Amino acid sequence: MANVKPIPEGYEGIIPHLIVKGGSQAVDFYKNAFGAEEVMRIPGPDGRIMHAEVRIGGSFVFLCDDFPEMCGGKSRNPRALGGTPGTIHRYVNDVDGVIQRAVQAGAEVKMPATDMFWGDRYGVVEDPFGHQWAFSTHKKDLTPEQIAKAQAEAFQQGPPSKKT
Repeated sequence: MANVKPIPEGYEGIIPHLIVKGGSQAVDFYKNAFGAEEVMRIPGPDGRIMHAEVRIGGSFVFLCDDFPEMCGGKSRNPRALGGTPGTIHRYVNDVDGVIQRAVQAGAEVKMPATDMFWGDRYGVVEDPFGHQWAFSTHKKDLTPEQIAKAQAEAFQQGPPSKKT
């Protein structure tokens, strides 16, 4: 046991840990929508997922079912809380294709893929479990000055919902 690494190989970075209602369905959704590879699944006695790990593009995402009876009722899924304050972001080669695949698997588009002032094509979907996923394809390398100028121009035109 002396050679056990305190940080397992491949787990060095920050790992999102999602709480969902319907853990088995979430694993299947992430496989279909994002090409996730299931690494492990630990079901509890009642069938809910106590811990699961998927790998998406070389990065891990942990997930578990909602267990409101644990952690003083503080371990809840986004739907039970009325939404999520965070977004999971990933750069991809084809943002439009990734969003289309996610929608076909059951995600809802929250922001269609759009060319943004900072040089990325960017869009957001919400998975059936209430988590938001943002995807970008980097299109242009810009300096901070170019981004600031493009931002000022974009904001002069007003929010997208106000454009006709």
